[in-house]
Amino acid sequence: MTYVVIARYRTRPDAERTVLPLLDVMATLSRQEPGCLCYRVHQGIEDPRTIVLYEEYASEADFTAHCASPHFQEIVLGTVVPLLESRDVLRCEPRPEVVA
Repeated sequence: MTYVVIARYRTRPDAERTVLPLLDVMATLSRQEPGCLCYRVHQGIEDPRTIVLYEEYASEADFTAHCASPHFQEIVLGTVVPLLESRDVLRCEPRPEVVA
């Protein structure tokens, strides 16, 4: 089973111009990590200050390793988070499929 993380960021006014290129770098580096199956950055249509990250990992341990990576620490925690008004992170795992 995979481990999915959905993060929703709302940037400070005009900060999306700084945050989005940083998250593009983050996505490129994250996709190279063992266990990272998907890392996508989305920007809100109605509200361009809203950014949603969709991340999928082979396991929770792979996500934990991702959070400990130097690029996560530097880019996300060190640079992006201070430019945000809000940050919500939802961690998910798939429900078992029901066979009829």
